Parts: sequence; structure tokens; C-alpha cells
Amino acid sequence: MNLWRYVAKRLLLMIPTLLGVLLLTFAVIQFVPGGPVERLTQELKAASAGGETSAAPAAGNGYRSEKGLDEAQLAELKALYGFDKPAPTRFVEMVGRYVRFDLGESFYHHQSVGSLIVSKLPVSMSLGLWTFLLVYLCCIPLGIAKAMRHGTPFDLVTSALILVGYAIPGFVLGITLLVLFGGGSFLAWFPLRGLTSDNWDALTTFGKLRDYAWHLVLPITASVVGSLAVMTLLTKNTFLEQIRCQYVLTARAKGLSERVILYKHVFRNALIPLVTGFPAAFIGAFFTGSLLIETIFSLDGLGLLSYESVVKRDYPVVMGSLYVFTLLGLLTKLLSDLCYVWVDPRVQFDAVGH
Repeated sequence: MNLWRYVAKRLLLMIPTLLGVLLLTFAVIQFVPGGPVERLTQELKAASAGGETSAAPAAGNGYRSEKGLDEAQLAELKALYGFDKPAPTRFVEMVGRYVRFDLGESFYHHQSVGSLIVSKLPVSMSLGLWTFLLVYLCCIPLGIAKAMRHGTPFDLVTSALILVGYAIPGFVLGITLLVLFGGGSFLAWFPLRGLTSDNWDALTTFGKLRDYAWHLVLPITASVVGSLAVMTLLTKNTFLEQIRCQYVLTARAKGLSERVILYKHVFRNALIPLVTGFPAAFIGAFFTGSLLIETIFSLDGLGLLSYESVVKRDYPVVMGSLYVFTLLGLLTKLLSDLCYVWVDPRVQFDAVGH
């Protein structure tokens, strides 16, 4: 009963959190100049003045740059983008749509926000999921090895290497890899851009897999290197803490082998902080979007979509993606808490809820 009461309580608490995030973002949007009405108004004025390609920046806040258009045209533009209603009414209507998971339609892409996000997912999933798998597959064994060899040359050298990788920004490493191996000034071993080649449709199944993997090498390397340090050191420190516990000394005194102690006793306790962060990292891998990595390697994913929607004031995309990501973040936090209790039965739901 405690389990379901805790889950119900957390789900109910998500409602005001979601509303607060949406309300704050929606309120900020109302005071940001250069909205879609202003942009389209300036384009129309530029076209009527002789087809100039660039328009002067908007003056002041709100929509006060509409001089030169009559009231009927201005009202038509506002109705086109849904700004003909008061802000509170628009917010209530937006929340009503979001409850039905209707995220609206993009101002500039002319398609639903939901389908737009789904169309960008393959790129972001390719980056996020493979980065996630490689980080966990590399960091946990490396962290265990470093804990078992704490203070040895192996531990010092590997610590130095992963900290150097952590200190190098991902976009700097990405540019360096392109210059060195992407046909820049040196070697042309890997493709320069995109996830697939131009002749993708003509390739065999094995050829498509090889082509896809070959395109991923450089962007995944740029993403993984900077992520290794935190997880590796967390794994090492967690195992070191458990190795120094009293129960390990007792097990050694009983004559148990180091292998049995490590994998039967230490491993389970040390995995608690790693497992509890697993759901958030796994779900996040499907929706991660690195703007700089996607820009450098010409990948059209969620990171680039989020940046362009902010720059173009594509408010349905901004609000819709924020709603989806916030909801997923709250659900994965709940899942992480449940995993914590599942891994460590000593934790009670009543205690977690307070």
C-alpha cells in the first residue's frame, strides 16, 4: 500500500510542477521582442518597400513595430499566429491541448510539434543512445579496475587521461577530429557530415549498417570522451568506499576469495548509486541533443531544433518540447527513486516521501 500511495503522491505533485514550468516560460515569452508577428510584419514591409532582404530590428517590446500596416492586416496576422486572444486565455487553451498531448503546430515548419520532435529523434537517439551505452560499458569496468588498483601507476595514468578528456570541450574535440580524420588538412578516413551517405538507398543491409556506424565514429567519440570522467570516478569511489567497509574485512577474515567478496558482496552495494541514475540517463539518451556536436557534424537533431525554435521565436515548438522534456524528467526521477528502493530494500517509501 505504501508503494502505491507514494507513487500517487509523486504523480499528483507533478501537476503543479508542470504548470509552474509552463507558466513561467509562457510569461517570459510574452515580454520577448521579435515575435513571429513582428518578424512577418517586417518582411511584408520590406517587400512592399522594394523587396529588401533585411529588415530593421524591432523597436521596443511587444508588437509595436507594425507601423505601415492597417488594422485589418495586423489583426489578420495576429489571428494567424493565435495572438488575437488575451494571454491568460491562450495559456489555458494551451494547457488544455497539452493534457490531450496535442502540442500544436509549428509556425515555420508547418507541421505538428509532436511529429516534428519524432522526426528529429533518430539523429538524437543515435548520438545519445550510443554515447550512453559506451559510457556505461567503459566506465563501470574501468572504475572497478581503478578501485582494485588504487594508487598504482595504472590508476594514476588512467585518471590523468580521463581528466584530460574531461577538460577538452566536446565541440573542440569534434572540430579537431574533423580536421585530422574527416578530410580536413590530414586524413580522410571518416565522413565529414550527416548520418548516412548519399547512396544510402543503393547499399545492401550490411552496407547500410557499416555506413551508419562509420558516420557515427567521430560524433560519438566527441560526445563520449568528455563523459567518461564523472562516471568512472563515481564508480571507483563507490567501490573504494564499499571495499573499506567492515563487512569486507569480516569476509576476508572468514577466508573468502577476493573475487567472491567483490562480485557477491561489494558489487551489489556499490551499484546502488549507479543503478539509481540509470533510468534518467537511459531515457535522456533518447532525447538528448547536443547543439554544438550536431552543428559541427551537420546532424539535424533535437539540439538544433531547440536552438532554431528559440531564435525564430517558434513558440509552439519551444513550449511543446519543454512540456515533453519536463514531463519525462519528472517521470524518470520517480523511476529513479523506485529503483533506489528496489536495489536497497532497507529504504522505506514513507521515508523517501518526506
